[in-house]
Order: sequence, then C-alpha cells, then structure tokens
Amino acid sequence: MKKIIILLAIVVVFVSCKDEVVKKPNRLIEKETMINIMYDLSVLDGIKYQNPASLDSFKINPNKYIYKKYKVDSLQFAQSNIYYASNYEEYSAIVDEINTRLVATKAGLTSLIKAEAKKKNPIKKPILPKSKVIDSVKTK
Repeated sequence: MKKIIILLAIVVVFVSCKDEVVKKPNRLIEKETMINIMYDLSVLDGIKYQNPASLDSFKINPNKYIYKKYKVDSLQFAQSNIYYASNYEEYSAIVDEINTRLVATKAGLTSLIKAEAKKKNPIKKPILPKSKVIDSVKTK
C-alpha cells in the first residue's frame, strides 16, 4: 500500500511540474504580432489618456481598430495574452520590447516637436538699442 501511495505521489509530482501552465490555444497569435498589437494598444491608450476627445472626434474604438488591423478577435487576443502571461520570462521580454519601442518613439517625437518649435519660433539675436554717444565736451 505504501508503495502505491509513493508511486502515485511521484506521478502527481511529475504531472504537476509541467512547464506549460496554460494550454496553448488553437489560434495563438505569433509573438511578434502580439508585441505589435500590445504596442499599438499602449499608444492608443496614451492618446486616450492625453487627449480623450481626439479618439471620440474620429469615432475610433481602440480595441475594434486593433482587432480589425491585425485580423484577430477579442477571444483570440485574450487567450494568447493569457498564454504568454503564463510564462513570466517570455512575457517580461515582450513587455521590455514594448517599453523599448515606446521610449524610442517618445524620443523621436520629442525631437520632432523641438524641430517644429524651432521652425515656428527661430531664435533671433536680440537687437540692442542704439546707444547715444556721450561726448566728453558738453556744449551749452
């Protein structure tokens, strides 16, 4: 009896120690596409946070826009996101890639904004008023 319990315990340990916590979905979104989707969602979320009227004025629903752009549906995205999130190292790499792209985009946009500002308001040398020449000899 003890041998059977020990054998069952060993089997349970081996079965429970699988690398794959979440079963791979049938329609898994590729890793690079998932990175692109999450990047675009982050950008649209930033736009929505900074200027909510901009998305409303164009009647853009960020999620529907992304699903249509990448030809995925919400269930496929949710299942793929859960699958990638179940592996901490892989999901951390995905998030780091997205963060790197966001930082690079921000730096590029910041330099463009500065260049546009310089075009609109170029720095001009200050024009000093002509000073009067004071003569040492005063005439009355």
